[in-house]
Amino acid sequence: MFYYVLKYVILGPLLRLLFRPRIEGLEHIPAEGAAIVAGNHLSFSDHFLMPAIIKRRITFLAKAEYFTGPGLKGRLTAAFFRSAGQIPVDRSGKEAGKAAIREGLGVLSKGELLGIYPEGTRSHDGRLYKGKVGVAVMALRAHVPVVPCAMVGTFEIQPPGQVVPKIKRVTVRFGEPLDFSRYTGMENEKAAIRAVTDEIMYAILELSGQEYVDRYAAEVKDEQEQPKRFPRRRS
Repeated sequence: MFYYVLKYVILGPLLRLLFRPRIEGLEHIPAEGAAIVAGNHLSFSDHFLMPAIIKRRITFLAKAEYFTGPGLKGRLTAAFFRSAGQIPVDRSGKEAGKAAIREGLGVLSKGELLGIYPEGTRSHDGRLYKGKVGVAVMALRAHVPVVPCAMVGTFEIQPPGQVVPKIKRVTVRFGEPLDFSRYTGMENEKAAIRAVTDEIMYAILELSGQEYVDRYAAEVKDEQEQPKRFPRRRS
């Protein structure tokens, strides 16, 4: 119930008023039935802008850290994400990917919309990074279409580290649903899973116009942060 109050009464109207989002291709979101909406991830604001625009309810797999923060702020954040229908997923450890896929398939089995960011984390520099294969595994196992989505301008209004977003117009662009029925029976083949993932990322790239990096965002970010964590000693 609170999800719809948040969407139509509190947060949704406020976001539309402040950011005046240009919405393109909204007709590509299926009116009913299970589907995955796969988008680029540039800003914390993405969590709110896309759901506010889509008419149907959409459930995202959110990182568990949003639900386990300390103190009053942590409890309020956790309550907010739970009320918004988001599902916590632990991204650490070998079983993290399996847990995310299990939760995502549960949403799809109910005929609902599942939102996912295939890059696995926010882009730290505004570029589009290599997609992780979980989105393909879920699409193939659940036999559902994937709607590519591009957030344009959200990196500029709220890049990583910026708490309060700038008030500036953004664009949310949806592409035609991608049908992967030709891969039926190949759900466990690594080559097919990688091919489906790359096709999804290419569709997002065409919509967003970002520079593409054929590496995982978390790896690149970790490499760039290593000199800060372990500064070289001066002789």
